[in-house]
Amino acid sequence: MNKKDMIKFLNEDLTKEYAAAVQYIQHAAAITGPQFQAIQKELIIHSGEEMGHALSLSEQIVSLGGVPTIEVNQRYVAKDSKKMLQQDLAGEEDAILRYRARVGQAEEMKEHGLKRALEDILIMEEEHKRDLEMALGK
Repeated sequence: MNKKDMIKFLNEDLTKEYAAAVQYIQHAAAITGPQFQAIQKELIIHSGEEMGHALSLSEQIVSLGGVPTIEVNQRYVAKDSKKMLQQDLAGEEDAILRYRARVGQAEEMKEHGLKRALEDILIMEEEHKRDLEMALGK
């Protein structure tokens, strides 16, 4: 793994963080049903945390000599509240896999600050996954 490739991967991750933040906002506004009241508030918190991840990734990209993207990855919407949460859960599962790989790549590069920043993001993504699983009764 070299800096150029890491910047490319981090920028791809950044597009997904932007998308997750937007998707969480839309889902929080559109979700209905009394059984989803608690998770609705949590989705708003998740959105803010995803923007924090975007900022952290942007700072890491710059520190590696890159330019953070402004591109936004695909967002998913649904009319069914349960489907919305399933979409969010799928995104978190994808993020966990990506950040586990990035942590290893940062370790390989001996970029310890980057590794730590990625581990912090990973911990939050795992928490988001647990929140969504609980709301879905998993």
